[in-house]
Amino acid sequence: MIELPELAAGGLAVGTLSAFALGGGLIRSRRQLARQRAESAALRDRLNGALEGFTAEVEHLAAERVPAAARQLTHPHVVVPGPTQPQIGASPLGLALEDVLQGLRAELVAQRTRVDAAAQAGMRGATREIQAALYRLQDALRRLQQDYDDPELAQTLFRLDHENEQSLRRAQVAAVVCGAWVGLAREESHLVDAVTGGQARLAGYDRVRVNNHLEPGTGLVSHAVEPVAIIVAELLDNALRHSAPDTDVVVDLEHVHHGVCVTVDDAGLGMTREERARAQRLVAGGEPILLTELGDPPRMGLAAIGQLTRQFDLTVDVSSPSPYGGVRAVLRVDSHLLSTIDSAERPPAASAARTTRRTPPKEPAAPAPAPTPALDAGPDPTAAAVNAVGPVEAERPRPAGALPQRRRRSRVTVEGDQETRRAVRRPEESALALGALQSGTAAARDQAADQNSERPDRPSDFEGGAAR
Repeated sequence: MIELPELAAGGLAVGTLSAFALGGGLIRSRRQLARQRAESAALRDRLNGALEGFTAEVEHLAAERVPAAARQLTHPHVVVPGPTQPQIGASPLGLALEDVLQGLRAELVAQRTRVDAAAQAGMRGATREIQAALYRLQDALRRLQQDYDDPELAQTLFRLDHENEQSLRRAQVAAVVCGAWVGLAREESHLVDAVTGGQARLAGYDRVRVNNHLEPGTGLVSHAVEPVAIIVAELLDNALRHSAPDTDVVVDLEHVHHGVCVTVDDAGLGMTREERARAQRLVAGGEPILLTELGDPPRMGLAAIGQLTRQFDLTVDVSSPSPYGGVRAVLRVDSHLLSTIDSAERPPAASAARTTRRTPPKEPAAPAPAPTPALDAGPDPTAAAVNAVGPVEAERPRPAGALPQRRRRSRVTVEGDQETRRAVRRPEESALALGALQSGTAAARDQAADQNSERPDRPSDFEGGAAR
């Protein structure tokens, strides 16, 4: 039988062991809890750091990257900055932020295109009304030029007509930029006439010097005449605006392997590399044109050239400097847009630059046999016609009994006279010449009216019905 002291001692030993076990577990629990608390604090610190980094990255996205991405749409040279921390770029966060930028770009482009299309539609309607009013004004001015004989008034009307022509050009360029058709359909014309037509639409046309090295009769097909005239006018306008008023703008017309080139050189300040690259993008016509990209106020000349080069398969290059210090612009017209016109039947305009090339002289025709004079014949009517009108073609022998045929006049002397008369006139000289012509016509009409009034047996124009 176990005694009480021994039991007490055993129980005390067991209790001590249990206390030690519980104390060790408690210590371990406390240590584990402290470790967990430390890990939680570290995780909390890391989370706070990540949150601060994410917040800073979003703030950087909103403050720097988004505005730069928006500006890059209109200014391609603008660089969009990357994330603040390089390691974020390849992470899911960096990819998500880049997706935000791409979605922003796509939405901005869509909205700008939609708004710009609405603006272009409104401008097309406005320019259509303006062009119609300017055409009516042009017709009224030309009727006044025909109705009045005063040289000073004629000069003023010519000046107003020229100002109206410049306004028409600006309205037409705005319409072309907004997607409208060129508006005029012409018959095929000499290429030098299209260049002269573009030159005549400008204020400083007298500063343009044209060197025509084309073969005689080099023309344009009908649908290319007006686009070429518009492009030449805009290239010349840029050259005149950006060069000193005491310098000339030189235009050279040359044949090339696949067509014809119209080269415009000015002696202005030129363009920087960035400006030249932007101008080349505009005239190439490969990108859609937005009015918001043309400045304030919009500069539409190069944009109109780009529209026309894309629509009519023309090529314009402005990437080279001019040997005169300014800008060289080259318009190339390919062979499929060229035609051949008989210069004898349809010569170029009198104000167009004469070509430096000459056609080979034609072989002289065989002399006609001298007619046998008839006895007791009067004056030869053929000789009188030659003296009064000019040289005629040599008579060719015809079969017996054949009817005589009318012969056309020789163009040798006529073309020689036209070469001497086709000098470029100033508007003042043209106005005076037209005024003198109208004065002479009016005097002849008055004299004829006086003669008619002296003859009672002849009814007057008003009595007879229709006037002349």
